[in-house]
Amino acid sequence: MRTLLNGTLLFTLASATVLAPINAGDSKPEPDLPFTMAEVATFKLPWRIAFLPDGRMLVTEKVGPVWLVTQQGKKTPVDNVPAVLWQGQGGMLGVFVSPHYASDHSVYLTYSEPGEGGSSLALARARLGHGENTASLDGLQVLWRQMPKGRGGQFGAQIAFSPDGQYLFLTVGDRQRMTPAQDPNQALGKILRLTLDGKPAKGNPMAGKTGAATVPLIDPPRDTELAKTAPVISTYTFPEPNLAPSETWTSGHRTPYGLAFGPDGRLWEAEHGPRGGDELNLIEPGKNYGWPLVSYATNYNGVPIPSPDTRSDLTKPVIYWTPIIAPGNLTFYNGAMFPQWRGSALLSGIATRTLNRITFDGKGGAAPAERWSVGHRIRDVEVGPDGALWMIEDANPGALFRVTPK
Repeated sequence: MRTLLNGTLLFTLASATVLAPINAGDSKPEPDLPFTMAEVATFKLPWRIAFLPDGRMLVTEKVGPVWLVTQQGKKTPVDNVPAVLWQGQGGMLGVFVSPHYASDHSVYLTYSEPGEGGSSLALARARLGHGENTASLDGLQVLWRQMPKGRGGQFGAQIAFSPDGQYLFLTVGDRQRMTPAQDPNQALGKILRLTLDGKPAKGNPMAGKTGAATVPLIDPPRDTELAKTAPVISTYTFPEPNLAPSETWTSGHRTPYGLAFGPDGRLWEAEHGPRGGDELNLIEPGKNYGWPLVSYATNYNGVPIPSPDTRSDLTKPVIYWTPIIAPGNLTFYNGAMFPQWRGSALLSGIATRTLNRITFDGKGGAAPAERWSVGHRIRDVEVGPDGALWMIEDANPGALFRVTPK
């Protein structure tokens, strides 16, 4: 089937009749694993894996380093890594290989950038130089940063490149501040669609619009009700026009850790809820996914949150998990080793120590398939060039596993 390459047409595919969301929270694990897991190396709080064309991997550690790793487990430190604020949920987070790596040798990083008042999410790009025993990030440039800096976790920090290689989608979490996810003047709680240089992309829902010259900064409140009246601790003035509206693709997200394009060009996102309400969302331009106005969950302290069923103007998840699985990452499988999984997605569950498979109907619908207990808090799962799965563990030390069929 001919692949759609136009950046706008990819996201206007006709959807099937909207069905009620599926709660997969009580799904039971399969009795047996169809794969084996071989430990290859260990890291300090590893976060993301990115494969290079030669089969080697870049692996980030939340505490700061980035490593170049062979499939046999040999680790080479990458030099010239930017400074990060390793604190709570922040640190060195995502690493992603440019869709044009063969010609530009570029990689993208997402991380919590330190500064006055705390930190903020930053997106940077550098040229990867490497030899047999050396690696470095050369000419690193920050392309985009969320401002103002402040307190809070839930950075998001995931990237998906459009299938035509022309745009990048960046998830920006709500930084535990909640209400900014509904503020069009702030990037928090949004999925952005940017050029490969970090600029607002043409064709975005609010293309060409600028936001307010100032925005309020709040500290993370205890629940969604207190967030409505949270005291403003400072006001930030943008030194240049506020581009948040023109960058925004979707809004109303909490902790968007998974983002991936399916084989049919649709974009899917996975995010954490609070006490319940993890979500798998079909991402479509201009839609509002509800956080913190609604959730299939309650606040951590038990304060209720209205159900998405009460708001027809907000977009519901396709699948949700109550109780939670705490998704770490989302990837689509199209490899050779597990042909029965082709076209489906794999979602790691940090809290449940599981690997979860999801199937798709090609019309905008999805359904839970197997859940496998793997005994480790899996932060990331990626597909290697030969079709093997690679998973990293949210722990210190955290293992890197190669996963192959039994």
